[in-house]
Amino acid sequence: MKEQSRRIRIAVTMGDPAGIGAEVILKALADPKIASLADWVIIGDASVLAATAAQCGISPSSLQAEVMDLHALPADKPLAFGELSSVCGTAAVKYVRIATEMCLRKEAAAMVTAPLNKEAVTMSGMAFSGHTEYIAELCGVSGSRMLLAGPRLSVVHVSTHVSLRQACELDGNRILETIHLGHQAMQMLGHASPRIVVCGLNPHAGEHGLFGPEDAEIIAPAIESARRGGIQCEGPAAPDTVFLQASRGKYDLVVAMYHDQGHIPMKLLDFDDTVNISLGIPIIRTSVDHGTAFDIAGQNKASAKNMMAAMRMAAMARNGITQPSGAV
Repeated sequence: MKEQSRRIRIAVTMGDPAGIGAEVILKALADPKIASLADWVIIGDASVLAATAAQCGISPSSLQAEVMDLHALPADKPLAFGELSSVCGTAAVKYVRIATEMCLRKEAAAMVTAPLNKEAVTMSGMAFSGHTEYIAELCGVSGSRMLLAGPRLSVVHVSTHVSLRQACELDGNRILETIHLGHQAMQMLGHASPRIVVCGLNPHAGEHGLFGPEDAEIIAPAIESARRGGIQCEGPAAPDTVFLQASRGKYDLVVAMYHDQGHIPMKLLDFDDTVNISLGIPIIRTSVDHGTAFDIAGQNKASAKNMMAAMRMAAMARNGITQPSGAV
């Protein structure tokens, strides 16, 4: 363990032990520029770190980081990298719970999460829709949102881990709350007066009702309410063109109506540097924007670039992003 310092303390969860979480954490912390940003605490199993370190040639003891060993995995069974397991799913959730509780108790200023596997978690019998929703539940809030932030484009989602059919059941209040949360987040990231554009749900944003009434009847009133509150907000805009416009600098933030509408352009444009930030919770949480990569786990092939971006973002944040006020 390293000496105490005055730097902020940030918890980093290992994710699914059978995935690439431990590998990208080790590689990120091996970079002196990342290591110097905070007092890092790795939340997970030391045995996984040791096994990963042997493959990567990075000794955990050489890192400027504390390891909180939760002993969540059975000691009598060797870890199989790349294999779906309820045991690993349970362990990954435990890492997240402990890190969240540390943040709530102010024992950590922020948390960064490596990827877990939703199927592995649900195999354990736990109802689980995603990291963001689970952390929000632990924090006692229900209005969390997902912001994907990158160098050229940032997107906040009205809905994420629900079926497309359910995502199309729009709610004006939820859209307005998403705009408020996105506005607040972009201010925290340095935009004094963020320029926000809201996607339509339907092709061509409904084409004046030709392709559906939701854009004019639900989305437009939410945008107008945001404007009355002093937010620079346009739309509903045609989803097939608005991301290109934003990536070229016309807007600072795009509000997407559902998961894939926002995720596809973000990952296509800049997969490595896009950071997942949880909004609407009383703690700071950032995450990588990729999965467990079971196909390359345990092979020393994973890039730590996205983890480094998530860790930099967590270290940069100094104020929590909380629930907004206002309704349609």
